[in-house]
Amino acid sequence: MREELIKAVEVLKSGGTILYPTDTIWGIGCDATNNKAVQKVYKIKERKFAKSLIILLDQEEKLTNYVKKVPDTAWDLLNNITTPLTIIYPNAKNLAKNVVASDKTIAIRIVKNDFCKKLISLFNKPIVSTSANLSDESIPLTYYDISPEIKENVDHIVDLHKNYVHQIKPSTIIKLEEDGDFIVIRS
Repeated sequence: MREELIKAVEVLKSGGTILYPTDTIWGIGCDATNNKAVQKVYKIKERKFAKSLIILLDQEEKLTNYVKKVPDTAWDLLNNITTPLTIIYPNAKNLAKNVVASDKTIAIRIVKNDFCKKLISLFNKPIVSTSANLSDESIPLTYYDISPEIKENVDHIVDLHKNYVHQIKPSTIIKLEEDGDFIVIRS
């Protein structure tokens, strides 16, 4: 795993894109603070820029680096929901402009699996995580279900967990309002 972590971090630092196993499904990722890298991810997925992306962090404590104010409701959700959870926070900061939604929100998931935690910790920045499929196509359940077009267009494919399905569906998504109220976007 160490060699794969080092190679993936090198690619991320150079502004490249990676195809990697996440705590849910296989994802396409890049440095979430690099506009050009984020633009590459949109191009690979053939995704419209109006559709925002999810970013991953390795620790809850790092949320305050990328969100102006973390509502108390977020801490409650993070402490009580045990399945993969993506929270959309108001007032993003310190991220690439094209990873932040037009309403200045950002979708963030704190990862729990070993590889992603180590990758983000070693890279020391958030990374983009979007499903490894072309826009409007079905989400691949395993590495082998990912289209050749995606595999050919990323800069590096992490050579781990190719036969393993982490989770059959993407994370639950909850959107927080500034007052702490929330709505479930995807369950």
